[in-house]
Amino acid sequence: MVALKRPSFLLGLFILISSISLALFPDLFAPYDPNVFDYTAIKQPPSALHWFGTDNLGRDTFSRVIWAYSVNMQMALFATIFCLAIGIFVGALVGYYGGVADMIFGRCVDAIITFPFLVLVIAVVAVLGPGLTNMYIAITLVGWVYYARLMRAEIMGQLGNDYAAAGKVMGYSDRRIIFRHLLPNAITPVIVYWMTDMALAILLGSSLGYLGLGAQPPQAEWGVLIAEGRNFITTAWWLSLMPGIAIVLTGLGFSLVGDGITDLMRPRG
Repeated sequence: MVALKRPSFLLGLFILISSISLALFPDLFAPYDPNVFDYTAIKQPPSALHWFGTDNLGRDTFSRVIWAYSVNMQMALFATIFCLAIGIFVGALVGYYGGVADMIFGRCVDAIITFPFLVLVIAVVAVLGPGLTNMYIAITLVGWVYYARLMRAEIMGQLGNDYAAAGKVMGYSDRRIIFRHLLPNAITPVIVYWMTDMALAILLGSSLGYLGLGAQPPQAEWGVLIAEGRNFITTAWWLSLMPGIAIVLTGLGFSLVGDGITDLMRPRG
């Protein structure tokens, strides 16, 4: 349990737990309604009354950043969980059986990784239309391949161990060997990758929100908030800076926790 003693892991855990709490209970932490206009408080700088200042419509930026946690943490989960599930299932089967299935999978991987990930996601969202649901569909259609490729490699590595051969000799079914013996021993790198990918999913979702392809105004989302503040960057710098800091801190939390999980799951000699 060395990871539990690492300051970086504890810091990441604190950031992640705080982010989840803000996402689940934003009304407990946000002092104002995030969508209520106040034309008497337009573009006010950070103060004791408005910690992160106000925007061009008088909305409290701190409250909008807090409420955006719900959307962006949702992105971290739903933009990756389906990729994770599909990738684990497909990668385990392809890695175990190989042959024609492996050849077809290899062609799929070549076709997808030929193009930049962001370009493919933007292209799919452009066809389906903007919005969170379509964004999740687009990311899943492209992102599962990376999980499957990693899982395939891990399963193929585990097949060389004695316990896999022993399972076949004892007459265990393929399903039992794959999901009860190989998968638990091969899944650690995939889980670590998932933690990192959730941080990237927040960044990707915010990028699409900034481009107008993700969350749509007036919904509070960090990419949308940055986009709304770009026209006032010289006169109201806080509008883009505060949600940008939230993105960096949340991504840091996921990354530090992922590093800690790597240490926790690493075999000890």
